Amino acid sequence: MAQTNSIGLTRNDYKAAKSTLCPGCGHDSISNQIISAAYELGLEQYKVIKLSGIGCSSKTPAYFLGGSHGFNAIHGRMPSVATGAMLANHDLKAIAVSGDGDSGSIGFGQFKHLVRRNVPMVYIIENNGVYGLTKGQFSATADEGQVLKAYGKNELPPIDLALEAIVSGCTFVARGFSGDSKQVQELIKAAVHHEGTAVLDIISPCVTFNNRDDSTKSYGYGKEHQISLHEIQYLAPDYVEPKEEIVVEGVAEGESYVVKMHDGSYIRLMKTDANYDPRSREGAIMMLEKAQREQLFLTGLLYYEEPRITLGQTENLLPTPLAHLTEAQLRPSREKLAEIMQGMM
Repeated sequence: MAQTNSIGLTRNDYKAAKSTLCPGCGHDSISNQIISAAYELGLEQYKVIKLSGIGCSSKTPAYFLGGSHGFNAIHGRMPSVATGAMLANHDLKAIAVSGDGDSGSIGFGQFKHLVRRNVPMVYIIENNGVYGLTKGQFSATADEGQVLKAYGKNELPPIDLALEAIVSGCTFVARGFSGDSKQVQELIKAAVHHEGTAVLDIISPCVTFNNRDDSTKSYGYGKEHQISLHEIQYLAPDYVEPKEEIVVEGVAEGESYVVKMHDGSYIRLMKTDANYDPRSREGAIMMLEKAQREQLFLTGLLYYEEPRITLGQTENLLPTPLAHLTEAQLRPSREKLAEIMQGMM
């Protein structure tokens, strides 16, 4: 008999349609980790909304959580749909999947403003440096100087979407590699419990158009050059004793500390030789700029701060989601409308 989780579902219950992506695509690995994370967290699928735009990455919500809600938007416009959905029903858990083209080019402005507004959601960017759905043109994250047989040499510097998220005010920013399934899964679980926008920039090799070992978005490069900033272990709330305030200063290499999520769950981080503190905004920006200059492939939790107010709180929404209010509660009475109109005369 198949093993079940805390709400009586098997892992297979969190699957959906069979993937039509190229065999070996990193996106499929990420979909599998979303399935595993949702199963282990015991997510109720009817409380989840999947969102995406256009591209290979944006096809993937069809491959996980078949019992959830879903909306596939037009190219680059997924953040607008996500903003509307979460304003209408903040009881939903939003998991969005986008790509480096979808979020780094046509949807770049929408991505930045969603982060700025702190829409509560998990925002996964499946980053492969090319437009895989339209035959492999360079995307905004492609390496400067990279050469592709069909498109020549890329002369433009890449956009670092994790860096863009940090400077835009995101309070949870991580980078992963689709070939490191354990790390990706733990980052997803931590992001699900973050209150606010959680951005995961996951390098996901395109095995068809961009998998030469000299590309920083390739499988070979990732396996050879990945540097984990810390070991990450998700700890479910049931297994964590109450903690006092955590002080990062003085943590020695090889020792661990935890970052508390809003719901009482934790992620545990292990200090490495880099002596990296993900709660320093200035340090995160400097580290990412150095990594870009030196082509370092750093993965893990890049930046975290205590959650700031979400968009719904900024707009002073009622505790009851707008989607659950009755027509009488949403529509002013004739008398109230007449009073409003009278005040405008």
